[in-house]
Amino acid sequence: MHQVLREEIISGKLSAGAPVPQDEIARRLGVSITPVREALRRLESEGLISYRSHRGATVSELSREAVLELYLLRGAIEGLCARLAAERITDDELATLRELHEQMLRDFEAGRVENLAEDSRRFHDLIARAGGPALLADHLDTVWRNHPVPLRTSLWHEPSNAKRFLEHHGALVEALTKRDAVKAERVMVQHLDEAGTVRNAQQDEGS
Repeated sequence: MHQVLREEIISGKLSAGAPVPQDEIARRLGVSITPVREALRRLESEGLISYRSHRGATVSELSREAVLELYLLRGAIEGLCARLAAERITDDELATLRELHEQMLRDFEAGRVENLAEDSRRFHDLIARAGGPALLADHLDTVWRNHPVPLRTSLWHEPSNAKRFLEHHGALVEALTKRDAVKAERVMVQHLDEAGTVRNAQQDEGS
């Protein structure tokens, strides 16, 4: 039950700010109200569900301040991961990262945007695992799990964003190939800072 509702939030089927009526969900999924309540409590602990006066459970939505903090946090963690990855990444890991980047470029050129967001997550995870396998990668995974971006609102669906982000990814691959820790960290921080700016602008347009 928890996983079903979580997937509906991540996919965007349950959108940010939308009410999550327990009775309706129980009927739709053919279960009693008890597992729905348990799932919602777990989702609340993960930050995906919040409770509002007179509205009950709703899908959490990030404020401008929360978006700013989220991308600053990611920049701090992933910037350090990138710096460490420049020193620690193996040839096999680098080859996998380069292959993924090249596949994303081909998909972008062919107009296949549906996989770019998930592949970007893999790209970032590969760098995190290469640079911070002991602690940092798991911390980053917790951040991703607690603050997922619904796939239908992914920034990668906008071609201008995708083009710019792929340029950032290319610069990261180059820095890691050259074992340039300073540049790898700088590019990653700039990449996430720009993504956060675009995310807040997207929210402003939708408000």
